[in-house]
Amino acid sequence: MKAVGVIAVILVVVGALNWGLVGIGMLMGTNLNLVNLLFGSIPTLESVVYLLVGVSALLVAWAHGTGKCQMK
Repeated sequence: MKAVGVIAVILVVVGALNWGLVGIGMLMGTNLNLVNLLFGSIPTLESVVYLLVGVSALLVAWAHGTGKCQMK
């Protein structure tokens, strides 16, 4: 289960960085959404990436709320 937790945290960080780039891109008037730029030509894969990031965020939030965050 530890590996799942580490992967979840990595996906949450990647997702957060992507959202930061989306915000910067919007301010600059360009598309900096890396998930879209990398997987936009394969919409199903792009959706799967977003889904995995969302599920990871729920897992990390649940682990943090229950005190089961052990990333040592």
